[in-house]
Amino acid sequence: MKTSAQQPIIESLRNWYRKAIRHSKYRWLVVFGSLLYLVSPFDISPDVFPVIGWLDDGIIATLLVTEVSQLLFEQVNASKKRGNQETRKETNAAADAATATEQVVDVQAVSVS
Repeated sequence: MKTSAQQPIIESLRNWYRKAIRHSKYRWLVVFGSLLYLVSPFDISPDVFPVIGWLDDGIIATLLVTEVSQLLFEQVNASKKRGNQETRKETNAAADAATATEQVVDVQAVSVS
């Protein structure tokens, strides 16, 4: 059971981790570090202990999958955004070319009462 004093500490650590992981350099460190941890023979808790030994591997694997999927998601969104910007530029260029060839007629309107 968490006490009220532990909750701000856990919350501040979670917020620090979330802010730090947004930097791409640290995100890649987490990905490569978790891969290294999963393939290395050294564990925080050895796999000899049935549940506890697998728990740390499961947490690290979850962290790895989360970070890799987030990286892929951001890359797909960036490529879609670039594609949309290129499409808008082509559309604007076509519209500018069409208006450049049209004739403009100025009309001075006067209201009659």
